[in-house]
Amino acid sequence: MQEPLMMRALKPWALAFAVLAAWVATNRAIAADRPNLLIILADDLGYSDIGCQGSEIPTPNLDRLAKNGVRL
Repeated sequence: MQEPLMMRALKPWALAFAVLAAWVATNRAIAADRPNLLIILADDLGYSDIGCQGSEIPTPNLDRLAKNGVRL
């Protein structure tokens, strides 16, 4: 007796989901030991165009990141 078409179609997706879930769980455990790194890439952004560098333009989220992190 053959499996219904729906069951045959779902098996690869279920396997892919299980593998993805295991991969995410493994990477979370590994990533906890590494520092967070954020790279901001912007077109035509000068050194003093964000608030924490003395800009007149308000950038509260970037200012908060600069205050709580390492500024280069």
